[in-house]
Amino acid sequence: MADSDQSTTTEKKKREAAERAPMPHVDFAATLERPADGDPATYHVAGWRGCPFFQKTADVVGAMSALYPESVTRELHEFPDRDAFRAWLAASADAIAAHFGGADARAATHTSSPFVWANSRGFIGGCDDTLALFRSGISAQSLAAPIAAPAVASAEAVAPAAADDDAATYDFDLIVIGGGSGGLACSKEAAKFGKKVCVLDYVKPSPAGTAWGLGGTCVNVGCIPKKLMHQSALIGETLHKDSAAFGWRVGAQTFDWATLLLSVNKYIKSINFQYKVELRTKKVKYENLLGSFEDAHTLTLWHPKKGTKTVTARDVVIAVGGRPRPLACAGGELAISSDDIFWRKQEPGKTLVVGASYVALECAGFLKGMGYDVTVMVRSILLRGFDQDMAAKIGEYMETESQIAFIRGVVPQSIAKLESGQLLVKWVSADGDACEDTFDTVLNATGRDPDVAALGLDKAGVQLNPETGRVWVTNEQTSTPNIYAIGDVIDAPELTPVAIQAGRLLARRLYDNATELMDYDKVCTAVFTPIEYGCCGLSEEASIERLGEANVEVFHQNFTPLEWSLSDARPGASTCYVKVICDTSRDKLVVGFHYLGPNAGEVTQAIGLAMKLGFTYSQMVDVVGIHPTTAEIFTTLEVTKSSGESADAGGC
Repeated sequence: MADSDQSTTTEKKKREAAERAPMPHVDFAATLERPADGDPATYHVAGWRGCPFFQKTADVVGAMSALYPESVTRELHEFPDRDAFRAWLAASADAIAAHFGGADARAATHTSSPFVWANSRGFIGGCDDTLALFRSGISAQSLAAPIAAPAVASAEAVAPAAADDDAATYDFDLIVIGGGSGGLACSKEAAKFGKKVCVLDYVKPSPAGTAWGLGGTCVNVGCIPKKLMHQSALIGETLHKDSAAFGWRVGAQTFDWATLLLSVNKYIKSINFQYKVELRTKKVKYENLLGSFEDAHTLTLWHPKKGTKTVTARDVVIAVGGRPRPLACAGGELAISSDDIFWRKQEPGKTLVVGASYVALECAGFLKGMGYDVTVMVRSILLRGFDQDMAAKIGEYMETESQIAFIRGVVPQSIAKLESGQLLVKWVSADGDACEDTFDTVLNATGRDPDVAALGLDKAGVQLNPETGRVWVTNEQTSTPNIYAIGDVIDAPELTPVAIQAGRLLARRLYDNATELMDYDKVCTAVFTPIEYGCCGLSEEASIERLGEANVEVFHQNFTPLEWSLSDARPGASTCYVKVICDTSRDKLVVGFHYLGPNAGEVTQAIGLAMKLGFTYSQMVDVVGIHPTTAEIFTTLEVTKSSGESADAGGC
């Protein structure tokens, strides 16, 4: 059959199926009954399934419902295609005119998807009309109120400035430069105390042209999309390695990058929107502008399409985070970074990941898990700053079990784009041999630098640490007394929860007479490599350096998760590993906790509390474990490294 004939037949079948599909019936009279006092308003969104404007509106209304469940509910009227939606509009013309026409003549002439109305407001319009409604001024009360209700104060009407003489001379009590996790947390906390707050967040596009919405690195190009893509890889691993042994008979499973990307990006955009709503609700002014200091209290705000303006603030918090370090080789600009991979529509294909950081290994891991050919090029050690015993085990697992190729002791010499669109990468091996290979994608993950170059810090007297390039602070206060810094821009753990906690505590000290300081010690973290790693406290190397080898005892054990025990495709007993590092001079106080295995983040989280409280080895093994779990292994640790005995587990 010719392609044109086959296409015609397919379209005919689609039309026939649409005609056979029951037409959703909408009782407009019932949907327009006013909500009773205290009941949420129902927002109705009608449109056809493949329409991006219908999907966007449905997502926005869904986000509002999640934020304000007491005020908003969502009801979708979804049609299989454009023709079915238009047929419904035509069939409903009389009902639409009868119920909406008198109050809003637009309803009778509205023919595009979506068609939106609410029982508290009548006809709203399409996608742009719905977004405009939510942007015009949002509160829980206004969402459920009739359309004729008095307008809510707009986002411009933020809380008044503090009454003290100093604050009265400035436009804002606080300006936060950076709309990432730390900056948003700090700004919202300050607003709780009646302060007039502004958040500046302009995302400079990456060299590859990628930009994103409000929320910073974690939400847009970091923790959130990384964890979701890691989860996709884990699902594939379960399908291929475990499903048959557990009795499941599944057909051929294929991976589709476009589908995953659409799902991840859709979720991220919903978070971007929720953040804007939260700022408006808490009366924090949001400006999509880049801020640069003119002096300690004055900033010039700039946007390439909006021009410049000047504002003043009594206090300023720098929370701009970091950006990927450029790849230092000829053609390095042809490489993408973690700022791009989570938004890149082009399928990665055969990929070279350059770097040994957790970003590099995590990206390599999920790409390999999706079925792509992945090579990692590392200059020196893996996971610098982490326990090197654990880092070596991660590298071994990725090479032997994940089948990821590693090229060690080298860096790229050059990258060139071929006529085919592929990238030719050249390097010199550790033995001095000239080498080259072609890749579809080169992902640069060699590190991140603080994003301070455009801030004009010198004009405000803000000093940098010359060794790291990060803002020098004491308890988040910079060398200029009214300017503060939090998050990845300072010399502190580059972790989202750390920035959030530091931002909140700083706001409380500034505006609520609080005294609690941020404790950067004993912070848990996890690395989402193919075999996950969770840790808290000191590495084995740092413990020996700090306490002396004679005062360090390491309890450890290899183990196999029960969930891995049925499949021959899973690795052997020595793959997963735990160790607890103790200070023998202080009753075997636990100073380091390390776990390599499934669900590392979930297993490790509660350990942070135990370490803050100063738990000992005897207290740990005195806990009654939950059986059968991987976490219970910490209640049965007996073998020490110094004994030389086998660390392999036995029994159940």
